[in-house]
Amino acid sequence: MLNHGGMELDHLVYSMGFIKRKPSDRELDELRWIAKLQFGVGGDFIPDDIDVVLSRSTLKIRLLLLNGEKYLTLRAGDYRFNLHIASGKVLNRILSHPKYRVYIKDEYIEFVARGGNLFNKHVLMADPGIKPNDEVLVTSSNGELIAVGRAIIPGFEMVYYKRGEAVRVREGVRK
Repeated sequence: MLNHGGMELDHLVYSMGFIKRKPSDRELDELRWIAKLQFGVGGDFIPDDIDVVLSRSTLKIRLLLLNGEKYLTLRAGDYRFNLHIASGKVLNRILSHPKYRVYIKDEYIEFVARGGNLFNKHVLMADPGIKPNDEVLVTSSNGELIAVGRAIIPGFEMVYYKRGEAVRVREGVRK
């Protein structure tokens, strides 16, 4: 069970006024449809045994949990997913390389793995199809997941610029 400052996620969800439950078949289909549109994957990426957390005020899905761990966050503004490490690991396994990936220099792995943002000068290679605000996987040169985050600039520009931020890291594997 995920622990936040001494509170288990179940207790935290309850105390903050959210509702946790299993998704209906229709909701599961909709979530897979969103994943298919955003990442090109569906059924393998969103398993049947997930839990959803609903906002108490709107009763809309805000968070997907897998085995009690944050898996995906559904953004309210545009109905796209934010990745977490658990979903990043699955996506890294099922997507072909280099799709949605930014590869970094080995000497900067530890910094980014602890949650530091990725700068252009540290990028080895990036999927040229990445657009600003896309959710991306930050990986080592051998494809090991290091972090997940949001692209700031297009993937084809990340390797050309030597200054500026390439990826705003949301979560690193070593928190």
